[in-house]
Amino acid sequence: MLKAVQAGDVSVEQAVERLRMLPYEDIGFARVDHQRYLRRGFPEVIYCPGKTTEQVVSIFGRLAASGGIVLATRAEPAVFEAVKAEYPNTEYHQEAKALVLRGESDPEPAGCVAVVSAGTADLPVAEEAALTAELIGSHVERLYDVGVAGIHRLFDNWDKLSKARVIVVVAGMEGALASVVGGLSANPVVAVPTSVGYGAHFGGIAPLLTMLNSCASGVAVVNIDNGYGAGYIAALINRAGEGAAGDAL
Repeated sequence: MLKAVQAGDVSVEQAVERLRMLPYEDIGFARVDHQRYLRRGFPEVIYCPGKTTEQVVSIFGRLAASGGIVLATRAEPAVFEAVKAEYPNTEYHQEAKALVLRGESDPEPAGCVAVVSAGTADLPVAEEAALTAELIGSHVERLYDVGVAGIHRLFDNWDKLSKARVIVVVAGMEGALASVVGGLSANPVVAVPTSVGYGAHFGGIAPLLTMLNSCASGVAVVNIDNGYGAGYIAALINRAGEGAAGDAL
């Protein structure tokens, strides 16, 4: 492929497009997508639940061989110990329950993503979102425990949110915080319902429906407890805004 580009038979754009479609690596119990970064701008991520420790270690190693960032979500401490034994530079982010192995050249942080949580009980999901956004190359501003039961806490820190290009709002119970933030902010809001709440909360269904039915414009919703998904989409929005800012200059 590189020789074809050098000879002028294939353009750089054509070569990149073909590289995007290169085969995955079949290791029996998984097919590791090494070209995810070329297609999406971030490598494939390992979701640990449902996998054995040995499977996580094996997939982690195949991704690490590419030299890029490796992220594994929902990892228990025992999984971390097994991975760290093979890859000593692996970090364990306990609040987010995530494993991270830094790449050879991590992206420079740009723009700003704000991650807001209604309560302290929402922190694991909020930290998963914040960590994901940071790894994809965003500055992250954290603002936790500012739910509607004490809404003055949010207003007292609004100057921090006003600087963000996109805001992730993580809330359980009735999930009203996303509508409040969406009604005040001029920027996109990514809402994350959490499975935090009492009986009629239905394991996150109540805040999910509240967020889906928000009357505030510009509020998008991801699935229950999906901090990773929220951080990912927020980072993409932030990155798109960074490109627009660069074009304007």
